[in-house]
Amino acid sequence: MIKVYINGDEMSFPDTVSVTALMVELGMTKGRVALEKNREIVPRSTFDEVMIEDGDVMEIVHFIGGG
Repeated sequence: MIKVYINGDEMSFPDTVSVTALMVELGMTKGRVALEKNREIVPRSTFDEVMIEDGDVMEIVHFIGGG
């Protein structure tokens, strides 16, 4: 079991997951998300390769369109 912090909230996962899998778990799409892992921006093009591991601190901003 790993614990990570997402926008200040603790979450647990049974094992390491990719950023893409995390987005699916949270119901977000890659196209409208900016993500920071341990204070470093994660490019959207690397979401499939970057793994979320125990103790990681994530900040996720989900953009919403409007008018």
